[in-house]
Amino acid sequence: MVTGAIVLGNRLIVGRPVDPGHVASGLLGRIAMVVVDYSRAFFPVILVVFLLRSFVVEPFRIPSGSMLPSLFIGDFILVNKFKYGIRLPIVNFKLVEVDHPARGDVMVFRYPHDPTQNYIKRVIGLPGDTVGYEQKRLRVNGKLSGFNEVEQQERESKGRTLRFAEYAETIDRSTHRVVIDRGRNQREREQKWTVPAGQYLVMGDNRDHSNDSRYWGFVPESHIVGRAFFVWFSWDSGSRFKVNWGRIGHVIQ
Repeated sequence: MVTGAIVLGNRLIVGRPVDPGHVASGLLGRIAMVVVDYSRAFFPVILVVFLLRSFVVEPFRIPSGSMLPSLFIGDFILVNKFKYGIRLPIVNFKLVEVDHPARGDVMVFRYPHDPTQNYIKRVIGLPGDTVGYEQKRLRVNGKLSGFNEVEQQERESKGRTLRFAEYAETIDRSTHRVVIDRGRNQREREQKWTVPAGQYLVMGDNRDHSNDSRYWGFVPESHIVGRAFFVWFSWDSGSRFKVNWGRIGHVIQ
């Protein structure tokens, strides 16, 4: 907001718009005149951008593969900050209640153990829900999620063959893809949680390679940033300067 400070200072000190005929002659006077003029021109634009980022939409970049196959490393996404209510920046105080996260939403939030970091995961459990996870399947409030295999994949990595299976998972009205690592134990003991009031249980779609609520707990409502809804740009993670054109315009399910 430097430009705003310059414009305000100009108003307070001079008391009226700068008149070139009254500006002191010389290099410093001309520089001051240029700075004030440019600041006055750019301040409204910067203010609009600030308001949009604070209250409506903010861009984020995906740095890891924890949300594969829904989100790729190198995706640049847009997050709807208005969806879950209007909040004051910095203090994060909610001014207007709009809506609440639903099961299946892809949500950006501040990591509870380090609020300076933003995480992105899928909402699985709402306040008051009982969620179980056993043999790679979810059970929410006693109802088993839909879980149908779509395809299997193999990849070579460091001399090993990695085997993955992709499933279509259905929770309530949300159907999305998840990835299961066939090399991991398929018969893990059941995990079960009851989601506290005002908090949410989240997981990554790359179920065996995601640091999420299974390991560090729940997301407080006060840490929510917004709902991810659109991929506006994407770099191919396998090439530093190659654009992944097929990802641009992708609507996040």
